[in-house]
Parts: sequence; C-alpha cells; structure tokens
Amino acid sequence: MATGTHIRTYFQGQWHDGDLPIMRAADHGAWLGSTVFDGARFVNGLAPDLDLHCARVNRSASALMITPTVSTENMVAIIQDGLGAYAHQAAVYIRPMYWGIDGDATAIVPRADTTGFAICLEAIPMAPPDATTTLGRTRFCRPVLESSVVNAKAGCLYPNNARMLTEVRARGFGNALVADALGNVAESATANVFMVRDGVVLTPIANGTFLAGITRARHIANMRADGITVHETVLGFDDFRTADEVFLSGNMAKVTPVTAIEDQEYQVGPVTRRVRDMYWDWAASAA
Repeated sequence: MATGTHIRTYFQGQWHDGDLPIMRAADHGAWLGSTVFDGARFVNGLAPDLDLHCARVNRSASALMITPTVSTENMVAIIQDGLGAYAHQAAVYIRPMYWGIDGDATAIVPRADTTGFAICLEAIPMAPPDATTTLGRTRFCRPVLESSVVNAKAGCLYPNNARMLTEVRARGFGNALVADALGNVAESATANVFMVRDGVVLTPIANGTFLAGITRARHIANMRADGITVHETVLGFDDFRTADEVFLSGNMAKVTPVTAIEDQEYQVGPVTRRVRDMYWDWAASAA
C-alpha cells in the first residue's frame, strides 16, 4: 500500500509512472526478507544529503549480503532525473531499494550475482512546523549485531519497530522511546532522539544497536558550528525526566519536538526551534 501520491518507479533501467510491481513471488526478498532501502527528501527544490543516503543504501546491501549494483554517483543522477517530473515546491520521499533475487543451494543465503534494484518517488508532504509528538515506554528493545543486521537499513528490522508503535499507540502516545539490550535509551521507534538540559544537547551514543542517522549527524555538525555543546553519551530513561526539551531527528520530518514522555511534559523550546532553522539554512546553502 502506498503512503503518498504521484508515485514514480525506476525499474530495469527506466522511469515508470505509478506504483509499478517490481518483485516476483519467488524472489529471495519476497519470502526471505533480503530487502534494504534508504530514504531521502526533496523539498522546495532541495535534496539534502542525497549522496549520503545513496551511499548508505549500498552499504546496507553489502551488510545484508546482497550486492549493490548502482554506484552512488549514478544513483544520484537517476534520482535527479526522476525528480524532474515534480514541481519545484513539491515534497517528495525518495526511496532507493535493493533485494535478493536468487538464493544459494540452501535457498537461505542470497546469491551475490543477482540483485534487484528500484527507486520509488512519492509525494509526501512535510509535517507542519507546529507538529509535535509524545513518547511512551515499550517493553520491546533494539537488537544487537549478533542477532540482527542492525548495521543496515533493512526491511526485516521494521516488524520490531511496528510492534513498539502498536504497543504505545494503544496507550495514546505517538511514538515509542526505545531501550537497547542493556536498558539504556537508544532512539525512538522511527527516529533518533535528542534531549536538551541547561542549553547543552545530549543524544545516545551510537553503540551498534541503532542507525546513527544522516540527519542526526547533520544536526550535530550544525549545532557544534553554531556554538551549541553536544554530547554523545550513555543516557538512561531517568536522564530524560530532567530534560528541558526533547526532539526527534529523522529524514521524514527532520525535527519533531516531543511534548511528553509518559507523564513528563516538555516545552517546544528555543534549541529545538534553532536546530530546525539551522537545518534548512544549511540545506539552502549547500544546494
């Protein structure tokens, strides 16, 4: 089921209008889950860090033992060509994808010499500037590298995220604040998380249980360039109870202020607003 509208699909060397079927029932990715993807954004003529997202989907493919077949440079060029069908002011979600086609003699391991590739473009509006969310605690946690391919943006990881969201939404929250295997805060179910205390920004240190996102890294670089102190460190749930501000960082919305974690409420504060403004200022300057 599509999320957005005005969908375009790049498959087998050309762009097609619409949500094109791309996978067969016997493809390795269809029944054994060897799928990876990435997500970038096109907004008002800007596609921030598009090259980094394209490079990451290639790394994700390698981590899942399927062979990337399109270079970062060529992928960027294909996407830019496909975006030509959208208005300058459109908001588009950009999703390059790989999947395994054939398996080895056991069927379990994807063969390195057959890989599917597609790109999906969908018009999906950006969240309004005043959009916020709330977070609830979940009993589900992020896996570790020894049990899951947490070093890839892999489709097989997302059922775990889905049950986190389902659990907390049943209690009235918009997203889940998730622990790692040791019980420390890792991220939300859909995005990286930051907290602000006394003007200092803190975020969970990347420990191999979650993807330290491209947008997360961009925010950290922007804040440090602006003179804001940012610490990547181990954070517990109690640390967030002492925060002045909390916000999420992800490609889909870039910055989402958090107004509550369970019964603890927060303001949409000046640092959160500044981080959002700096991101779009940087995007415009980098274009």
